[in-house]
Amino acid sequence: MNNREIAHYIDHTLLKPVATAEQIDELCKEAIEYETASICIPPNYVRRVKAKYGDSLKVATVIGFPLGYEATEAKLNECEVALEDGADEIDMVIDITAVKNGEYAAVTGEICSMKKLCGDHILKVIVETCYLTEEEKIAMCKAVTEAGADYIKTSTGFGSAGATLEDVKLFKEHIGPAVKIKAAGGIRTKEEMVAYIEAGCDRIGCSSTKVLF
Repeated sequence: MNNREIAHYIDHTLLKPVATAEQIDELCKEAIEYETASICIPPNYVRRVKAKYGDSLKVATVIGFPLGYEATEAKLNECEVALEDGADEIDMVIDITAVKNGEYAAVTGEICSMKKLCGDHILKVIVETCYLTEEEKIAMCKAVTEAGADYIKTSTGFGSAGATLEDVKLFKEHIGPAVKIKAAGGIRTKEEMVAYIEAGCDRIGCSSTKVLF
């Protein structure tokens, strides 16, 4: 697998709270040059980026980020604005507190509502594996599958740990056939990128894409 092929799996990401417009612009230019799958940026930059770059790149943004415990109505409102601003893909954080309380049906319902709003737009569901037990991870595989989301995603990159190959393997065993996997958090080298792709990931969230070029 050559570097260009690897880049096609990457959501080129900049989600730091201090990210400037100039840095976001540089991210966009790199994504176009490297032909990444998308960029992943804060919601308040989506409208500006779409106005400047149009359909020359796919724009993903985050909802309920990074903690996930906002009210469902707030998340849906945030998502609606992001879609109106031109977001092509949505990466939402689940209500982790609901998971810890065993309220799996509520989590499934929230994801289902989000996917209904997203329609044909890709919805990736961030389950933040570093905070979950194996039982909870399996339950989230079921929730994401039943709710009809497009991807299950390991991490925000803001938790206590990021992606692991063990979690990707667990996902592969328990998600439905229509659900894809995105690994994110701590993936910084070409070797790591290849390992996650070979493990079955269709997307990789990465802020270190430049190591390939």
